[in-house]
Amino acid sequence: MRVMKWSIIALAVAAGTSQLAMASSQDESKGFVEDSSLNVKLRNLYFSRDYRNVPNTEQSRAAEWGQGFIGTFESGFTQGTIGVGVDAIGMLGLKLDGGKGTAGTGLFPTGSDERSQDDYSKGGAAIKFRISDTVLKVGDQFTSLPVLATDDSRLLPEMAQGALITSNEIKGLTLNAGRFTSITAQDQTNRDGGIHLTKADVLGGTYAFSDELSTSLYYSKVEDYWRKYYANVNWSLPINDEQGLVFDFNFYNTKSTGAALEKAYDGDKIDSRAFSLSAAYTIGAHTFTLAHQRISGDGGYAYGVDGGGTVFLANSVARSDFNSEDEKSWQARYDINMATFGVPGLSFMTRYIRGTDANVSSGNNGKEWERDIEAKYVLQEGPAKDLSFRVRQATYRSSDAVYNNSSPSIDELRLIVEYPLSIL
Repeated sequence: MRVMKWSIIALAVAAGTSQLAMASSQDESKGFVEDSSLNVKLRNLYFSRDYRNVPNTEQSRAAEWGQGFIGTFESGFTQGTIGVGVDAIGMLGLKLDGGKGTAGTGLFPTGSDERSQDDYSKGGAAIKFRISDTVLKVGDQFTSLPVLATDDSRLLPEMAQGALITSNEIKGLTLNAGRFTSITAQDQTNRDGGIHLTKADVLGGTYAFSDELSTSLYYSKVEDYWRKYYANVNWSLPINDEQGLVFDFNFYNTKSTGAALEKAYDGDKIDSRAFSLSAAYTIGAHTFTLAHQRISGDGGYAYGVDGGGTVFLANSVARSDFNSEDEKSWQARYDINMATFGVPGLSFMTRYIRGTDANVSSGNNGKEWERDIEAKYVLQEGPAKDLSFRVRQATYRSSDAVYNNSSPSIDELRLIVEYPLSIL
């Protein structure tokens, strides 16, 4: 599940002109070692989920606490016409608390005895080549394409395996093309553990017409599952130094193409369209956002085998995606940045989303709602600069079991402490 964050700064896309760059990135390469970087992100996460009104025979609560280490090494490129480099990823997760009766948060692998492992690790590497401003990367990598995005909502992120070309030969235009053959899940150590991706081809790009307007168009074909088209238009409209508007439109067209999907969905086929439109108004420290999302056609919006983050829709939030067949949903959100009031680094967010008309097993009028509250503080200076503390609470209810047939009522709490270390 991908949590979208809307703000004037985050949604504005840095643009350029359509003219060719005079000096390429490869021309400015300093070398394999000279341009290298090594970073480690420390993530401490407590995750608690209460399932309300569940049968006595089922687990009513999942709660675990862990410490994660996410290390990334990125070399520079060798000098010359074709630059060569290497990237590496190493991750370690340690369980600090959690027993057999409270397992299942997705933080750790779970054994046959229904207990979470005390620790787990995973990693990989990729080789990369650069000509001018075009890079080919082959191997293990994190991805953030709207048709193939690795999820990072638990202790350790997903990791995709494949090849991806990223071209920035024209200023303002980014083109992507790639093929991926597996994804390592967040709570797994083996490639494609539980995700079952065998092949996904992706193609598309983003073009910024100006500092205020950008568009994206992508296509993907996931073997035995579906093909997708994705389109986006993002328009930021500054009013003055204190005020601004951001409009963001997202659209997916998904059609099932294989037996694996029909088996996963009990023989159902998918031929759906999903769109969301959001409008964010910022005035000083305050941002007010309204969003509408709608699913039409046969089946809901499906994702997951192509990455747990492949849902670039406004109402994909902490607990639910509001993406059932025929579902319509609205969101109201409020953000405040306390830097304006003399407390830089402190921010708050709250939002409410309501979905109706979902076509689910109980009928075609399924309803659900979710309320999220978040507080975050990031140290701005000192030896622990960039250390962040975050509290996230989500309340989810559905009288028609839209999200989960056995648990229509869920309360969720996440306590997250992160500290990024730059070693090289």
